[in-house]
Amino acid sequence: MVGLPKGSLEEATLRLFGKAGFRISRGSRSYKPSIDDDELDGRFVRGQEISRYVEHGYFDCGLTGRDWILENESDVVEVCDLLYNRASLRPAYWVLAVPESSPVKSVKDLQGKRIATEVVNLTRNFLREQGVEAEVEFSWGATEVKVPDLVDAIVDLTETGSSLRANKLRVVETLLETNTKFIANRESWENPGKRKKIESIALLLKAALEAESKVGLKLNAPADRLETILSELPSLRNPTVSPLSSDGWVAVETIVDETVVRTIIPRLKENGAEGIIEYPLNKVVR
Repeated sequence: MVGLPKGSLEEATLRLFGKAGFRISRGSRSYKPSIDDDELDGRFVRGQEISRYVEHGYFDCGLTGRDWILENESDVVEVCDLLYNRASLRPAYWVLAVPESSPVKSVKDLQGKRIATEVVNLTRNFLREQGVEAEVEFSWGATEVKVPDLVDAIVDLTETGSSLRANKLRVVETLLETNTKFIANRESWENPGKRKKIESIALLLKAALEAESKVGLKLNAPADRLETILSELPSLRNPTVSPLSSDGWVAVETIVDETVVRTIIPRLKENGAEGIIEYPLNKVVR
């Protein structure tokens, strides 16, 4: 039984499972998905709740943020990190923010003040570590609009900071860096059959995520320029080189980071490479 995050991570999670080879479909109002794997069942619930359901054994495994594991103080097995979120393949941050015009310069200036957030426990723990006493209230959402009229500061999640800037807010402190984690129930992890399945899912999800930032390259190269061409390829491992039927030519195939392709393709062409093909990848297993 797999816990799948409903809400902001939902679409990104379904895309990731799709690249990993699992077809997950659901109706617009259904919380019970259909998975094309007879060994798997699942439910969509809010990511904030998944770690509790995994800990208590309703789910054998699930995907949720590191932040919600800590917020719920859940005792679970952290199987692997999956560095993705709703908008990018980067971590997100819980930050303490105040209006741009606020006199608050550090967390110490919030002594006796009021803070709104969804992560009440994380915020209280942070304030305790800083020796600051402040009132922390739970926010049901739209936290940015509550300052300065309703509260003095907020602790909110940000990926790029654009929403904070749009609401004329300034970051004072970063409380936590967070990313998605694949977690398991401790009893399920001790069950050999379930553990093997959970580890297989983790392997495929990591492979699909690894492929997000990489592409495959194929090209034909003059044999006498091969050494120079290979020096231009920052490959995952040594490129595969095969002879062609035409004398003096070889075929080269490799995997590279997508960000470098626009730089190296012109250099490959300058060094005599022909028939250069870039193609997307579904999985990369290291």
